[in-house]
Amino acid sequence: MEESSLRAVGWARSLPINTSPKAARDWARRHMRSLAWTDRAPETVDAVLLTVSELVTNAHVHAHSPAQMAMTWDGECLHVAVHDSSTALPTQRAASSDRTGGRGMLLVDALTDGWEAHPCPHGKTVIACFRPPTETHEGTVPLADGAG
Repeated sequence: MEESSLRAVGWARSLPINTSPKAARDWARRHMRSLAWTDRAPETVDAVLLTVSELVTNAHVHAHSPAQMAMTWDGECLHVAVHDSSTALPTQRAASSDRTGGRGMLLVDALTDGWEAHPCPHGKTVIACFRPPTETHEGTVPLADGAG
């Protein structure tokens, strides 16, 4: 029987509660350059950066916790994982004109190719997945869901 192995590249960073979402986005942007998506798919990069912002903000504001963020590229999907110390799993709330917030996970759901939350012994981890753009025969880059 042949063994298979997974080759991945990744980066991790701890973000104290006083770290701004901008610092998290800047850190993520620097590492995304090595994937060459910045030139090929700026819309996907923007989606990743907005998701990073939302997940780190959720960790700081709702969990009142530092965030540990990891980005892992496994050749098929860029996984953005944010861990915080709250055991409360995120939920999508219906948009309301009565609230100024509460739309973060709706955004994450709209921007990602998928996301999930996992309880951990000391909190939770939210993981968002972004598939890379693919080149068409004409050289344009379609959206990740194929609509483009």
